[in-house]
Amino acid sequence: QAQLVESGGGLVQAGGSLRLSCAASGRTFSSNAMGWFRQAPGKEREFVADISSIGGSTYYADSVKGRFTISRDNAKNTVYLQMNSLKPEDTAVYYCAQSVLKVGTHRSNEYIYWGQGTQVTVSE
Repeated sequence: QAQLVESGGGLVQAGGSLRLSCAASGRTFSSNAMGWFRQAPGKEREFVADISSIGGSTYYADSVKGRFTISRDNAKNTVYLQMNSLKPEDTAVYYCAQSVLKVGTHRSNEYIYWGQGTQVTVSE
């Protein structure tokens, strides 16, 4: 069973940047796709980005395309989310998740392990 721990969240002004990290335990990290999701207050959890098991394929929600970059280091069992040009509407709790698949997916029900989340707050 894998455990995921996110870090790197915080308070930033609009236009700023943050880099989220997600450290995973377990032997299956390099065999599975990883994803980032977020949930804003009063809203449903939404897909942000995913990356295939070996990192060769990535996919982004339209709302973050061109501003966010997902990457992974399988030697370190870590997945990252570089967030640039942040907007107040990016404010949310960000979760990383490990999929049952090798290819990325935007469907949350295809992720079996989830982190506890890290808060990102973007001020005006």
